[in-house]
Amino acid sequence: MSSANPVYPVIWHIDHVRLIDQTRLPNEYDRVEIRRYEDMAMAIETMIVRGAPAIGVAAAYGMYLGARDIKTEDRSEFLAQLERVAERLRSTRPTAVNLFWAIARMIKVAQQTLGPVAHLKQVLLETAQEINAEDIKTCRQIGDYGLSVLPDFPSKLRILTHCNAGALATAGYGTALGVVRSAWTAGRLERVYADETRPRLQGAKLTAWECVQEGIPVTVITDNMAAHCMQLGMIDLVVVGADRIAANGDAANKIGTYSLALVAKAHNIPFYVAAPLSTIDFAIADGSQIPIEERNPNEVYQVGDTRLCPVGAEFYNPAFDVTPAHLIAAIITEYGAIAPANLKDELQPKQVV
Repeated sequence: MSSANPVYPVIWHIDHVRLIDQTRLPNEYDRVEIRRYEDMAMAIETMIVRGAPAIGVAAAYGMYLGARDIKTEDRSEFLAQLERVAERLRSTRPTAVNLFWAIARMIKVAQQTLGPVAHLKQVLLETAQEINAEDIKTCRQIGDYGLSVLPDFPSKLRILTHCNAGALATAGYGTALGVVRSAWTAGRLERVYADETRPRLQGAKLTAWECVQEGIPVTVITDNMAAHCMQLGMIDLVVVGADRIAANGDAANKIGTYSLALVAKAHNIPFYVAAPLSTIDFAIADGSQIPIEERNPNEVYQVGDTRLCPVGAEFYNPAFDVTPAHLIAAIITEYGAIAPANLKDELQPKQVV
């Protein structure tokens, strides 16, 4: 699948949503059809769709699907029932702030739109489609700004990334992998190193799949190989995505990102976070206030149907960790690459729900 045939994980098709089932990749490529908001909530919870921007787009469509099924012409009752739809969707993934941002935008549009309920429903669909299209445009801008801050080495770059922040994690193109795509197109990339990303292996399964589809050279490494590869001079920089960024620049991303930032600092390797403005939560002062989702322990103690650990052992499975702002060289957004300390001054005035 070349860049001429890009990956779009969330598509509106006639009267329903089609999602790439990311739980089946890389061995099977399949789409599931979503026609009810409860099915969308389940798809988000079970990670059929995943990645903060993609979750936001999916939640926006979920809001419309829920609105479509509301059987009242009374505006106040419609808005009350729409809030119940919102509550269900909010409950799916607590860390990814794009989810909450998209739902808040849909609620605001419904509250501010005048006219009959049928008109409100149509405007909600149009708003979800706008969120979808805006995210693709945003990711391309992130890729271009990321390209502008990459180290100016005489040789091509070797970039390490963690988890999947590619087209599959967004409406298309990607955030961290958007930077990779732009570097590849510009002829400045030698190779991607993709952390496998335990326990769900999004790097091995999804990032590597995206790179293979586009002919981008990719090497999968286990999570505990990163420091070794840096020590041998195999890595020039690190670019990752984020699920929520606090006002001070602390960034929550897939578990293992913090340790990657620490070893990058130890080897004097720049560490970048690529994320849209909608991922920044200015209501949270620092990373200590970011809620960290804990997932089912079976993700740790088994792979597929194969149990790895003895019965009787206990398990801890946080899905995310927080990288302190002082370890981040810049946060690459659709408005440019911003130093973490400058986020609030430069970007908060631009953020509109």
